[in-house]
Amino acid sequence: MNLKSKIAIVTGASSGIGAEFSKDLVKKGAKVYGLARSIDKLNSIREKLGNNFVPVQQDITDSESLETWVEETFSDDHSPDILINNAGLGYFANVDDLKISEWDKMLNVNLSGIFYLTRLVVPLMKQNENICHIVNISSIAGLMGNPQISAYNATKYGLRGFSDALFKELRYDGIKVSCFFPGSIATNFFDAIDEVDQHPNMMQASDVSDTLIHVLETPDNFLINEIIMRPLNPKNPG
Repeated sequence: MNLKSKIAIVTGASSGIGAEFSKDLVKKGAKVYGLARSIDKLNSIREKLGNNFVPVQQDITDSESLETWVEETFSDDHSPDILINNAGLGYFANVDDLKISEWDKMLNVNLSGIFYLTRLVVPLMKQNENICHIVNISSIAGLMGNPQISAYNATKYGLRGFSDALFKELRYDGIKVSCFFPGSIATNFFDAIDEVDQHPNMMQASDVSDTLIHVLETPDNFLINEIIMRPLNPKNPG
C-alpha cells in the first residue's frame, strides 16, 4: 500500500505507540483520525503534526457514540483505508484480588471496543476499491499466560482469536488483517505498575511503529497476518 493520501483511524492515539503510529503515518502522507478520551493530548499532537492529524475525542466503549461519529465522518467518497485498533489497558493482580470493575473495563476496552469500531469500518472498507488494512495491537500476553495478568491474558488471547477469524473472513474482500504481539515497550503503559521499571532494554515505540509502516506498505497480495516483537535482551542493564 502506498500510504500517501490514505485515510487512517488510530485508536489510543494520544500517547505511546498510538501517538507514534499517528506521527509516522502523517509523515508518509496519510490523513489520520486519532481517537482517544483526552482531547487536550490530541490537540497537542495536532499542533506538532499539522492538519493531517484530526483529533477525535471518543470513548471506544460507547458504541452509540462511535456509530454516530462514523456515520457523520465517512462516506463512499471518503472512507478509511486503514484501521489501527491500538487502544487498550491493563490491571494486574492475583485473580482473587482483581476487582470486577477492572475485569469489566478490560473486556470493554480490549475486546468490545475493538469489535464496536471494526464492525462499523468493515462495510466502508468493503466498498473501497483499494486494498485496505486492519491492524489489531494485542500483546505477548496474547500468546503466553503469566501470574497476576490472567484477566489481561484473557482479553489479549481473545483479540488473537478475533483477528485470526477476521483475517479469514475478510481476505477475499480485499481487506488485510494483521495482529501484533509486542513485548515490553518503553511507554506510559507501565506507569501504574510498581513491579515494572522502564529501562533502555525495552523496545522503543519508534521501533514498533517502523514495523507497522513496513507491514502496511507490503504489496497488495502479500499479508503478514501475525507478528511477534520482543526485546532481544529484556533485562534492565542496570
